[in-house]
Amino acid sequence: MAQNSKADKAEGATDKAAGKLKEAAGKVTKDRELEGKGKAQQAKGNAKSAEGNLKDSVKPRH
Repeated sequence: MAQNSKADKAEGATDKAAGKLKEAAGKVTKDRELEGKGKAQQAKGNAKSAEGNLKDSVKPRH
């Protein structure tokens, strides 16, 4: 069964936060790979949040 929009948004927020931490740690340690992984995780989080928003927009209203 598909996740609901709230779960998608929460998962997206978690990925965005973790990605920001990885990106920051990569910058501090000059680890470009970690920095890149952080940016990728943030992008994944943005996509997951957008999926949750899309589910909200197509949800039937009663």
